[in-house]
Amino acid sequence: MNRVLIVTRVQLVGWQNTVGWPWLLLAMVFAVNYAVFWTIGDTEGNYTTGALVSIYIVVFVTSINWITQLLPFSMALSVIRRTFFLASALLLVVQSVVFGILLFLCQLAEKATGGWGIHLQFFGLNFVDDLHPLLRIAFYTMPFVLLGFLGIFVAVFYKRFGLTGMWLLTTATLLVLAGLAVLLTWQELWPAIGRWLVDQPQVAWFVGWPTLFTALFGGAGYVTLRRVTP
Repeated sequence: MNRVLIVTRVQLVGWQNTVGWPWLLLAMVFAVNYAVFWTIGDTEGNYTTGALVSIYIVVFVTSINWITQLLPFSMALSVIRRTFFLASALLLVVQSVVFGILLFLCQLAEKATGGWGIHLQFFGLNFVDDLHPLLRIAFYTMPFVLLGFLGIFVAVFYKRFGLTGMWLLTTATLLVLAGLAVLLTWQELWPAIGRWLVDQPQVAWFVGWPTLFTALFGGAGYVTLRRVTP
């Protein structure tokens, strides 16, 4: 465990990119949205944007960077692959929880100020604003974890199989999805699937399914990482 913590500290050497850049970009996006909607002036209802997704995209990119840049450096320091993966997973989970709590606090501030004084709904989303606080924190947190492990898997797969492997993986994924869509359409199962999705409890949407896909990507990333060369 001590070795994992040491490697985690190595990964935090460039904390400005890992921690600072996502929030700097989010602040810039928020400033642009605020300026735009402040210029528009008062209208009925709230201004709702989807710009919050920007911070999730940055976390996805930085998780790829951990593999492409830090893995060779760590292996040069005689860090074994298992230790590096566990350190990356620990850092990702802790960072995601902290980011989720911060976004939740921003949503509370947004609600308390009446949408920052202009009815701007940047951090809040209508379908989660009235949930239990822990569920709201989970809603903000789990996409960070899921996209982080997805980024790790993509980067590891690329280092293991190269660009050709990435193209084959992308093509195979699209073919499987297309075939599944054709099958569901042929069997007229879309209405039943829609009802099943609507009947899913909130905990399943915000915690259960993201956790399942996170485990899949995390396991696939770990297995692939075992054969990656610097």
